[in-house]
Amino acid sequence: MTEETFAAVCAMADAASRAQRELAQTSTEAKNTLLGAIADALDANAVAIAAANADDMARARAEHMDDGKLDRLLFDEPRIRAAADGMRHVASLPDPVGEIVRGYSLPNGLRLQQRRVPIGVIGMIYEARPNVTVDVAALCLKSGNAAILRGGHAAEATNRATIDVIRATIGAHGLDPALVDTVDPYGRDGATAMMEARGHVDLLVPRGGRGLIQAVVRDSKVPVIETGAGNVHIYMDRSGDPAKAIPILINAKTQRIGVCNAAEKLLVHRDVAASFLPLAAQALADAGVEMHADDEARAIIDAAGIDGARVVAATGEDWDTEYLALTIGVKVVGSLDEAIDHINAHSTGHTESIVAEDYSAVERFTGRIDSAVVMVNASTRFTDGGVFGFGAELGISTQKMHARGPMGLREMTTTQWVGYGTGQIRA
Repeated sequence: MTEETFAAVCAMADAASRAQRELAQTSTEAKNTLLGAIADALDANAVAIAAANADDMARARAEHMDDGKLDRLLFDEPRIRAAADGMRHVASLPDPVGEIVRGYSLPNGLRLQQRRVPIGVIGMIYEARPNVTVDVAALCLKSGNAAILRGGHAAEATNRATIDVIRATIGAHGLDPALVDTVDPYGRDGATAMMEARGHVDLLVPRGGRGLIQAVVRDSKVPVIETGAGNVHIYMDRSGDPAKAIPILINAKTQRIGVCNAAEKLLVHRDVAASFLPLAAQALADAGVEMHADDEARAIIDAAGIDGARVVAATGEDWDTEYLALTIGVKVVGSLDEAIDHINAHSTGHTESIVAEDYSAVERFTGRIDSAVVMVNASTRFTDGGVFGFGAELGISTQKMHARGPMGLREMTTTQWVGYGTGQIRA
């Protein structure tokens, strides 16, 4: 990274900070009107943005990008319009800024209030996810924050077309377009500069694969909220209902393979492995999913003679791998506790699901699993800010400070204490 790049990124962040201070004084009504106008502009420019995305997709295919990442990179007209609708949903949500978290009076009459305020300038580093550009802009603008984006080489044309529309609309509504900007022209050096811009960027959020996330967590001088790669598990308990488990498994694994809430591991209680695994293996085989199975699971599946089944021996590395592909790890466990211990040892802390009818098993699983989200008899694909009613999400936080799980508007605020006195002094 050159000194010139660092200076340019710091100047961009400082401009964003000045613009953010103005936005923080803007009414909820004005912010909602702006979001609606941006959504309309995205709809009006969907053909042009989709054309830019087609260029990115063609280049990615020529560079042999895998199917999971290609799925995330796609930002065609239906996805653009869905992102615009998500922005409208964000506009319809309550504004967290100014919300009183708690308040009380001291014995001397000093009245204290803790209220929500914007964080400031939020930096976002992500890869091959152009929908994130719209989501972050919506959440930042509604919560009174500015956004500095690094969307990566793969989606550069898409992101530029999208950001141009957003910035033009911000300017047309009397606010500073510096509220949303990108360091993409500076390439990887731009991302490095963001990570070192402490005092200019208030918070950094990485979103992508484990390598990207860990690099930002390790190297950033700016405070980071760690979002999670998704080594996501489904556990079939001995009390589980196969009629529920099979649709949950197939939905979680195959509905979209390139997302962080897709299932990557299936654990099955030994008491039901002989009856359930052939059913699961047949369904997975029919969906084109390759199984990386431990010895016990592989023996059961092989003995069942599943048509079209692709089963290979799992290695130790499999249990820590986020495949983002039509691949799943399969393991037989001897007990609920063994399943819990295995998940806590290998999970990235994103989402886990239990299929069980035994209430005590459900309570033990949800109480002991150390992940941001736990589903009971439901697909892991529900871990999503839009599905949770947030309109959009900044990402899925897997750390334990400030925000955990899908990050929506409230998670993009911090708090400030205000004391209202009548002349009190401390003795």
